[in-house]
Amino acid sequence: MRITERLIFVFTAPIKLRNVLSKAAITAILIVFATGMVLSAPLPVLRMATTTSTDNTGLLDYLATFVTEQLEIDLQWVSVGSGAAIKHGENGDVDIILTHDPAAEDNFEKSGAGVYRKYVMYNDYIIIGPKDDPAGIKGLATAEAFKKIANSGSVFASRADKSGTHSAELAQWAHAGIQIPDKEQWYLATGQGMLQTINIASERKGYTLTDRGTYISYESKGSPELVILVEGDESLYNQYSIMTVNPAKHPGTNHELAKKFTDWLISPETQDLIAKFKVQDKQLFFPNAEEKNKD
Repeated sequence: MRITERLIFVFTAPIKLRNVLSKAAITAILIVFATGMVLSAPLPVLRMATTTSTDNTGLLDYLATFVTEQLEIDLQWVSVGSGAAIKHGENGDVDIILTHDPAAEDNFEKSGAGVYRKYVMYNDYIIIGPKDDPAGIKGLATAEAFKKIANSGSVFASRADKSGTHSAELAQWAHAGIQIPDKEQWYLATGQGMLQTINIASERKGYTLTDRGTYISYESKGSPELVILVEGDESLYNQYSIMTVNPAKHPGTNHELAKKFTDWLISPETQDLIAKFKVQDKQLFFPNAEEKNKD
């Protein structure tokens, strides 16, 4: 959110203004002097719905300063799961969405609700859990790790919120040949964002699937109870995309401003900014707009 700037006027005219200034001008000067401020013109607002990982990691706060300076746009966002972000787009609540759920994004685009879809960046998912690893999953392939968690009845915290991470988790259960857990005692459906779910898993000494960026943010707070146990599978790839809400369906949205922001986000200069964003000297997101948007 942009705080309205104010200009402070210093009154330097002689005390005896005589007839040099009109009474109206004098009155105006005195009003400015009395209030000590004048409001600047507001910047145009771009409304965005985005996944929690871009917010929890600090990426959006980092980029927002550049958006204001370079585009003169007031970027405002709501941070929710990708499913909820897409729903905001379907309802026309926002101008643009930034998400990481390719299948849901495909449906959003095919329905005609979203247009001008562009790939932005990627990172990966990881399975984290207690240091003593009661299910014994460290170093296993992802499918095998999910099998061992289920078979051992070890606590697993799920976001259960139709987010991109939740969709990725459901795909992993299916890939492991395991019926998606529902009312099992060891399966915790948090209905919360990623950081909250990690904290719940930590309290219960359980496992969870998270994007690496959010984990690094969690890790940076010091002495993490949960550590990375499984990583590196191709199935853990995590792509982020941006899409504008179709103005034909929602005329009240600002398509031109959304398109301007999209072009800026996938430009080489901004992609370099994303690559330079780090926490604890660790890169959280890897830009791939040039590679993925060739067609």
